[in-house]
Amino acid sequence: MLNPASLPTPTRAGIHPAIEVRDLHKYFGRNEVLKGISLTVWPQEVLVLIGPSGSGKSTLLRCLNMLERPTSGSVVVLGNDVTAKGANLSLVRRDIGMVFQHFNLFPHMSVLENVMEGQRTVLKRGKAEARETAMEMLLKVGLAEKSAERPGRLSGGQQQRVAIARALAMQPKIMLFDEPTSALDPELKGEVLDTMLGLADEGMTMVVATHEMAFARRVAARVVFLDQAAIVEEGPPGDVLVHPKSERLNRFLNVLLWGQQDLADSTCRSSW
Repeated sequence: MLNPASLPTPTRAGIHPAIEVRDLHKYFGRNEVLKGISLTVWPQEVLVLIGPSGSGKSTLLRCLNMLERPTSGSVVVLGNDVTAKGANLSLVRRDIGMVFQHFNLFPHMSVLENVMEGQRTVLKRGKAEARETAMEMLLKVGLAEKSAERPGRLSGGQQQRVAIARALAMQPKIMLFDEPTSALDPELKGEVLDTMLGLADEGMTMVVATHEMAFARRVAARVVFLDQAAIVEEGPPGDVLVHPKSERLNRFLNVLLWGQQDLADSTCRSSW
C-alpha cells in the first residue's frame, strides 16, 4: 500500500486524490450532523473513521456516494464533483462500492444470483460474464463452494463476505465500509476483517468506519476521529490510537478498550 505521507502533492507529480471533501455540512432539520468536514483520501490509501455512535461517520460515508446529499460543501470523487448540479451519480456510484452494517442480500436468490444481480441490472452484463465475475469474487472472499446456497443458510460472517463479493463484482475503484462487523458475533468478525485486509493488501482505496481498533492499527494509513459531527483528531494510527492529543479521544479509547476509562494506557494500546 502507498504511504500517503510520502506521496508528492498533485501539483508536483500529477497524483490526484481519490476523494476530496471540502467544508462539508449536513443538516437533518435543525440538527447539524456534519460540521464543516474536510479531508482527502489518496489512491490505494485505507482511511479509517472512528468515533462514538452519532458522531457522523455513517452520514459522512453516505455523502461520499451521495446516498445522502450534503447541505453545503463539496465532494470530489476521482476528479468528478459529485455535489455539482447535474452530476452523473449513476456513473460515479459504479466506481464506489459500499458495504453496510446489515447484509441486505436477497433471501430468495442464491449466493451466486445475489452477486450477479447488480452486474445484470446496472452494468447490463450478459449472464455468462456476470456468472464468471461472480464466481471470481466469491472465490476471492472464500465462498465459492457456497454459490448455490441461499443467504439464510449462511452465518452472519459469510453473508457479509457475500455482500463484499457483490460490491467487488461491480469492479469499483473505491470501497466504503460502514461498520461491517458491528452486527456480527465476535467469533465471526475475523473472517470479514481478513477479507478486508486482503483488499487493503491488493491496494484497494478504502474508507472504513469501524470500532475494530486492532484492524485500524494494522491496516489504516490514517485514522480520523470524529465527535459531535466534527473531526477532532487525525493522523497515523500509531499516533492517534496510542498517543492521542485530545482528552476526548483519550476517553473514547479508554472506554472502548476496557469499558472503564481509568484502566487503559499507551502500553496496552500499543498491542492493538
